[in-house]
Amino acid sequence: MRSVTIDTRGLSCPLPVLKVRKAMRSIESGTAVQILATDPLADQDLRAYCEASGCTFLSVDKLDGDVLRIVIQKR
Repeated sequence: MRSVTIDTRGLSCPLPVLKVRKAMRSIESGTAVQILATDPLADQDLRAYCEASGCTFLSVDKLDGDVLRIVIQKR
């Protein structure tokens, strides 16, 4: 499976979702997209983005510090 990482650390809502939405335009279907975020609402915001855009929300986990790693897949 292809994968891409989008780093949104340091950005606050709604910027992480806007950055992901813009990047998704050039990402091929089937690609797993890992998003690194420090915004505590990024998890909820990206779940809503996936629902609206048809992407698949795969996982979320917390890394060192307050960094979230969220993985979605473009359909």
